[in-house]
Amino acid sequence: MDKLAIVILNWNGAAMLRQYLPTVLLYSQDDAVVYVADNASTDDSLALLREEFPTVRLIVLDRNWGFADGYNKALKQIDAQYYMLLNSDIEVTHHWLDPLIEFMDAHPEAAACQPKLLSIYDRDMFEYAGASGGFLDRYGYPFCRGRIFETVERDDGQYDNPQEVLWATGAALMVRSSDYWAAGGLDGRFFAHNEEIDLCWRLRIRGRRIYCLPESFVYHVGGGTLPKSNPMKTFLNFRNNLTMLYKCLPDSELKHVMRWRWFLDYLAAWEMLLLKRNLGDFKAVCRARRAFRHWRRDFDQDRRDIQASRVGEKIPEQRRFSLLWQYYGRGRKTFSTLPE
Repeated sequence: MDKLAIVILNWNGAAMLRQYLPTVLLYSQDDAVVYVADNASTDDSLALLREEFPTVRLIVLDRNWGFADGYNKALKQIDAQYYMLLNSDIEVTHHWLDPLIEFMDAHPEAAACQPKLLSIYDRDMFEYAGASGGFLDRYGYPFCRGRIFETVERDDGQYDNPQEVLWATGAALMVRSSDYWAAGGLDGRFFAHNEEIDLCWRLRIRGRRIYCLPESFVYHVGGGTLPKSNPMKTFLNFRNNLTMLYKCLPDSELKHVMRWRWFLDYLAAWEMLLLKRNLGDFKAVCRARRAFRHWRRDFDQDRRDIQASRVGEKIPEQRRFSLLWQYYGRGRKTFSTLPE
């Protein structure tokens, strides 16, 4: 068994691999085995890897399984104590793995951790996808130390303390392999979006702990390459977030939260249509609500299993306030201004 396997899931990302894989190899090969799992790319990714990066171990999947199941199928072929799920658009830094490995070795109660995520375009800014560790509000809206909705903070060291969080970013997620499989891995039905939050929440329900360790930091392209409006992304985010809530919320909160989310989701949809003139995202939210309603019962057994694994009713990193009210009603747009 290897100590650590870095696993980069790739789909038609030859340009990103060519640019950022060299830093991964330069700063990681002494500490980890580097894999690229290819989701049936149709560009020159495989030729690039074989010709320019022969030391990388290659896993070729038979089709595009998406982020969630792509990782599941790749990780089943890897024997390691720790997995590092790493996006192909990450630039790592010198000794970035040391704090993560040392912490996980010293804290057996920790299931997963992440480094601090900074923007590759402005290296003094947090990056949207995970910043310095993630939380959820009462109604399932994710936020981070360093990012709330579209407000991304400058990194002035204000979140440089190690912090227990609810979720660690899937862009650079170190997870104990035994915990990954005990919790069932990523939910392949999600395809992409919210899958790492769902996994981390299930781990927290089981009494395991998740951390952000800002002593380690990496730079992420992330949202800088994506259009601000993408109906498929909107659809997956809303559908998967609702499904995650259905699976993970305790019985005492489920009905209340799902009623409020019905109202809040349609409020968001109409705001997209009337104020932003975005018909595509409006339709995507409505379609996501229908999709969730149609497949919700497919997750009944998942919900029973997850609730049976619960070691406590409340998880402190799922905050009790409404993030929408704090952000829009109270004007609290940074993590440090939110209620404890």
